[in-house]
Amino acid sequence: MRGDEKRVSIFSCHVHPDGSRIATGGLDAKVRIWSTKPILNHASELSGRPPKSLSTLTMHTGPVLVVRWAHSGRWLASGSDDEIVMIWDLDPTARGKVWGSDEVNVEGWKPLKRLVGHESDVTDVSWSPGDRYLASVGLDSAVLIWCGFTLERLRKIDQHQGFVKGVCWDPVGEFLATGSDDRSVRIWRTTDWELEAEVRKPFDHSPGTFFRRLSWSPDGAHITASNATNNEGYVFIAAVIARNSWTSEISLVGHENTVEVAAYNPHIFLRDPSQAVTAPNICSVVALGADDRAVSVWQTKAPRPLIVAKDVFERQIMDLSWSKDGLSLYAVSSDGTMAVFSFDVTELEGIAPLSAQDHYLKRFGFVPPPLPNGFSHQIPPDAAKAQNSRITPPPSPRSQNQEFGSATPAPARAGGEQINTLIAKRKPKKRIQPTFAGSLSGAVPSSSTNGIKSIPSSKPASAHPGAPSRAFQESSNSIPILVPTTSALPLSVSQPFGDSVSGFGLGLHTGETSDDFAMDLDGEVHISSLETFGQSSKGKRKAADETDDRIATKARTLGGDKVRENIPVRPITSRGASAMSISALLAEGSGVAGRLEPPQLVTYLKATVEGSEDIFEGRNAEGDDPPEVIFVSGKQTQWLDYLPSPILALAATSAFCAVAMQDGSLNVYSHTGRRLIPTLSLGVPCHAIAGSKNMLLALTVSGMLYVWDVRKQLAKFTPASISPILSASPNLTIISVAVRPNGAPVIQLSDGVTHSYDPSLLSWTKLSEPWWAEGSDAWQGRQRTSQSAARGPVAIVEGAISERMAVDSSRAEKVRPAWWSAALTLGHLESKLHAAKALDSPQEYKQALLLYAKRIADEGFRAKAEELAKELFGPVYWRPNRDDSWSPTTLGMSKRDLLKEVLSIFTRSKTLTKLGQDWQDVVKKSQSGE
Repeated sequence: MRGDEKRVSIFSCHVHPDGSRIATGGLDAKVRIWSTKPILNHASELSGRPPKSLSTLTMHTGPVLVVRWAHSGRWLASGSDDEIVMIWDLDPTARGKVWGSDEVNVEGWKPLKRLVGHESDVTDVSWSPGDRYLASVGLDSAVLIWCGFTLERLRKIDQHQGFVKGVCWDPVGEFLATGSDDRSVRIWRTTDWELEAEVRKPFDHSPGTFFRRLSWSPDGAHITASNATNNEGYVFIAAVIARNSWTSEISLVGHENTVEVAAYNPHIFLRDPSQAVTAPNICSVVALGADDRAVSVWQTKAPRPLIVAKDVFERQIMDLSWSKDGLSLYAVSSDGTMAVFSFDVTELEGIAPLSAQDHYLKRFGFVPPPLPNGFSHQIPPDAAKAQNSRITPPPSPRSQNQEFGSATPAPARAGGEQINTLIAKRKPKKRIQPTFAGSLSGAVPSSSTNGIKSIPSSKPASAHPGAPSRAFQESSNSIPILVPTTSALPLSVSQPFGDSVSGFGLGLHTGETSDDFAMDLDGEVHISSLETFGQSSKGKRKAADETDDRIATKARTLGGDKVRENIPVRPITSRGASAMSISALLAEGSGVAGRLEPPQLVTYLKATVEGSEDIFEGRNAEGDDPPEVIFVSGKQTQWLDYLPSPILALAATSAFCAVAMQDGSLNVYSHTGRRLIPTLSLGVPCHAIAGSKNMLLALTVSGMLYVWDVRKQLAKFTPASISPILSASPNLTIISVAVRPNGAPVIQLSDGVTHSYDPSLLSWTKLSEPWWAEGSDAWQGRQRTSQSAARGPVAIVEGAISERMAVDSSRAEKVRPAWWSAALTLGHLESKLHAAKALDSPQEYKQALLLYAKRIADEGFRAKAEELAKELFGPVYWRPNRDDSWSPTTLGMSKRDLLKEVLSIFTRSKTLTKLGQDWQDVVKKSQSGE
């Protein structure tokens, strides 16, 4: 690239397994291979030994979107807009000047094979463990599986309904994961290449991005997928998907724009290095790159990131790659630059040797398929020994007797691609300052500051898995940096970067997390942006020498220095007079007077924040001290507040904390202690409060029900009285009160009936009741399922009814009418469909719909089947954006897609086959018309 040319976007990077070189691919349709030593070591860059630019590969005819080294280091795979996956192999005869340019190849690489099969851009490729397979994905929505030895195509998977933009392998070798623009991550079995699971929930509202690069943790336990969102698309996250259950209950929250790429550190980490390598003792380190130009690094045992680097790039991050030793992270951006983040072993605490990972993965018991006859990726021993004396980084192993000439510097080229090195070290009272390590353009010295200290972290040419330690030899007079690999490193309780990272506001939350997190990147990030050419070294030294109290000391918090005392829970009776006067007031003109009592006043209350271990405490003094609420995180008081009235109840969610007081007031706080909405005056005390995500529910002793959306600061509906559901019997009492994330209240009464309030109908509705258990074959107590741990809200409601009412005990003793079972089953399923919609449970809605369709088909009820088909199909001539009178979706699912599944049930039945076939023809005609 010439100095007067604009920097070319870089779309991908990947470090060679031996750490000596890194490959990049970009908009100029070239694959470039660079030596990592000049990138990590300034002295090496100035000396030109080894040269920074090793090779430029020019066989692609379109932008190169992905580059990936094989685990053996023998081959390099690249994918491009030209629809080709290219496999490159080392060629000792191909050194010399690059055709049509001034560049010189120090190393020669030749195209070994062109893998043809994709019909559009190839966006990602990945080698399986042991290089048994190569997977490639692209904008043709296809996933292609190639043999990692013969390079022949083995399988084509075309079940995605959108562009596929990410792929990764399970380190065990049992599964393959792909991420697509159809807003799903799909898991495929490698034994038969069939679908194992489909994950959709965290991607329902994900926007379009260039890539959806995902990564599998080295212990095989989790997949971290990019381009996920929470809160209906308002919060950008990376979703952590658990193995086997294939659910995403953990979110990495904090980036201001879409997460483009996730990359796990190749090493497993131990929470306690003195303990054995077992599942509870294992954690991982994962890096995220996003469209907000920030890179964050997380350790899964901590709720906040290890580091956050902002303003390193001018445009979005396109790819991330860890070195095999786990101490260097490379990132590339569409602005045409690369940054390197180097870590000390003390900063990535608990790092375990790769041998520990290999031993741990054997516990899964998965046996990979045999290799093709006569093929192996093992390095010949003589070739490994021959690499010791080379000045240049060791070439990829190919045969025993290859010999290569000494390195020659590449011609000087000014203004080339820029390499930024970010060295993240913990230095008390010092601002963490990145250093610049020159330009990515050959052997031309850069204008960066002299005396830069770099952290060598690459493996030497002679390193091999059996070596007890690794040393990176910088020069003839330097001291090797030894990194022990035979024992685990000591684990520190403190965060590697102190409390400074908390300013970024990223948090590890379970479930759908709120967008109420601190995102003050400008003021709190202590990894400074890289210096430009125009800045002087004097200015850099001044910034580096500047003290930063925020790193030297803990962040100041309201009440953080207060000693927390353990308070026994005791009832308080000294204030009973006020409660008596309140009950007398309620006795006048209230339909539920005296039936709803305020909670017992006690000395201590607490609520655990959903999805974390943070605690929201309330304390009522028995003397004259004012009541107080305290928010505690990790045994540290984050903030406190004093209240004018005794505390009756608490609620805490991932978005807010709420406290109900005896005088009828309600305070709502953020997790930093800010009042999110004004103090609410309800006039009378609360009988109960509940929260879920952004929703807060309050039920007063006068029987008025309130639900608010705290984030939007809006009421979900006009306050409603619960008198209609309590007036059926004077003995009815409320057993439980809850609220769903969509704002639907859930109230269970002592007669077993569970109600919700529908604002559109201005009426209370029954979600479920014991009546259905008397005769419905679909009652959950009789549906034997192995997925009880992942039950939906409707199943939970029915389970609570079964446990409370013991409804099955006398069913067999009663004589029922002839149509009893059919009538109650259909009625129950119809009620269950409405309940699933009210509680926003799409999976349960779909399950109930298909059971309903099957029962209709079994009974041969043609009229019901016809009506159901019409309801799901909608108007015959309906077209998107032309007619808003009919909604084509329900709970985020296409009604016509649901109809297709219903019709497949009808066509397999004995009585509704013709009806199903006729409607299938109607659906096909409507699709062709669209």
